[in-house]
Amino acid sequence: MTLSITPIRRAFGWNFLVKYRRMLGLFTFFYACVHLSMWVGVDWFFAWGDMGHEIAKHRYILIGMLTWLIMLPLALTSTKGWVRRLGKGWAKLHRLVYVAAVTGTIHYLWAVKKDTFFPAVYLAVFALLLGYRLMAARQRAARLVT
Repeated sequence: MTLSITPIRRAFGWNFLVKYRRMLGLFTFFYACVHLSMWVGVDWFFAWGDMGHEIAKHRYILIGMLTWLIMLPLALTSTKGWVRRLGKGWAKLHRLVYVAAVTGTIHYLWAVKKDTFFPAVYLAVFALLLGYRLMAARQRAARLVT
């Protein structure tokens, strides 16, 4: 949902949606934290050694952990103070959201064993959103050249 705000805003002129982007990003991180906490506390009951073996054994868990680690600095630096402190570096750092979206999508696809319909829909929506952003970036670059 966070990545869909810019295309929706540009397509329909709904600029008011921008104020919800940070909240949606933080909600995404919150969901990832709850997801991770349930795995750590409920599934493994804090058996750190066993969890380490499980992470090494299953690539979908490894990429899920990587996704959470990518999202961590994004969540920590999402305040106005961090935006001010990091300056232009903030925007560069927050481009990691695309990497997190890719790795999160892969985590979802790899984790599902039988019914891959919803992960495939998720992947298709993400591909459309990323394709939109790539086309928009190309158009901006073409305008700068001319």
